[in-house]
Amino acid sequence: MNDYRSPLSRVKGLGSAKDGTSHFWHQRLTALALIPLVLWFCFGLASLPADYQSLTSYIQQPVVATGLILLIAMVFYHAQLGLQIVLEDYVSSHSIRTITIIITGFVCLFCALIGIVAVIKILVGA
Repeated sequence: MNDYRSPLSRVKGLGSAKDGTSHFWHQRLTALALIPLVLWFCFGLASLPADYQSLTSYIQQPVVATGLILLIAMVFYHAQLGLQIVLEDYVSSHSIRTITIIITGFVCLFCALIGIVAVIKILVGA
């Protein structure tokens, strides 16, 4: 049987479905988890009066704060996965692609941390 892989890919053990499958499933599972979280968030906001005090008292509920933290984490993780796919598909230079994927990961992590810290600050009343 002929092995048409390059010597480097044989050494690394890479081939069909060795790396992309887990990325594919992570993206699908985060999308599936985001459906009820986004619906809960939208209906929760729609049921509130449009003032600062109502919103902060709503977020200070532990269940709501936990849901918001999950929503923020899932949104930015899902965004990072999707942006990585776009960069891998459309940036031809390997070094630029690698750098932009790393920067995108850090930006998504930074934004998620800002959102989570904001929710925690509202939760504890700081």
